[in-house]
Amino acid sequence: MGLPFDENSSFMRGPADAPPVIKAEVFSAAHNLWSEAGLDLTDRFHDVGSVSVGEGEDMFTSVESAVAALLEKNYRPILLGGDHAVTVPIIRAFAREYSKLSVLHFDAHPDLYDDFEGNRYSHACPFSRILEEGLIQRLVQVGIRAFTEPQREQAARFNVEVMEMKDWDDERVFKFDGPVYISFDVDGLDPACAPGVSHREPGGFTTRQALRVIQSLGGQLVGADIVEYNPHRDFQNMTAVVCAKLCKELAARMLMDH
Repeated sequence: MGLPFDENSSFMRGPADAPPVIKAEVFSAAHNLWSEAGLDLTDRFHDVGSVSVGEGEDMFTSVESAVAALLEKNYRPILLGGDHAVTVPIIRAFAREYSKLSVLHFDAHPDLYDDFEGNRYSHACPFSRILEEGLIQRLVQVGIRAFTEPQREQAARFNVEVMEMKDWDDERVFKFDGPVYISFDVDGLDPACAPGVSHREPGGFTTRQALRVIQSLGGQLVGADIVEYNPHRDFQNMTAVVCAKLCKELAARMLMDH
């Protein structure tokens, strides 16, 4: 499901235009719908369109309602953003369905500001809101390489588990007790792999490193988002293809739990 919203982007707009571009690559004849583990995903994806997100605070209500409706039908949604602010209403819906939810967060940035440039719902703040509301029991962040002191203070306040990119270990396997949701900000990848983002931060994951984390995940994967892809910054849809690959492997990982 697409979430075409980027009003809370702080630097430049563009992620609102991402969902149809990613979907086009998922279903493109240039690729197939088989996962690396050998699962045929052809009849497993159901494109339910995009949410009419509205403006301002209306986005939070409309996204939460739309995600809740999918969960009530026992779907495991993959939400395509949009800026990272959309993760707040997504997690509100998931938290009602899963009482002991954990989140694995891929990003160059921890998105833990209490407010950013006067906006408490900036795409730089979603995990502060999620943790304040007590929606999740555990937050694990990977790929981080643009930490600031205010965000370090927030990470300590909320007991966030952060593995900064400078300390990355390729053999690390992430294990969770109970349901886990993956929030994947595309700028968690190195810009050499994913140039189509508003905030390029060198030194990030290769696509293969990120896929290995997803494929080796311990826990029940119940949903995911792919956010912050900016097609206006992309080269020949290179990043959209990476997003489509992530979408397929996330779906395959969910199917392992059925």
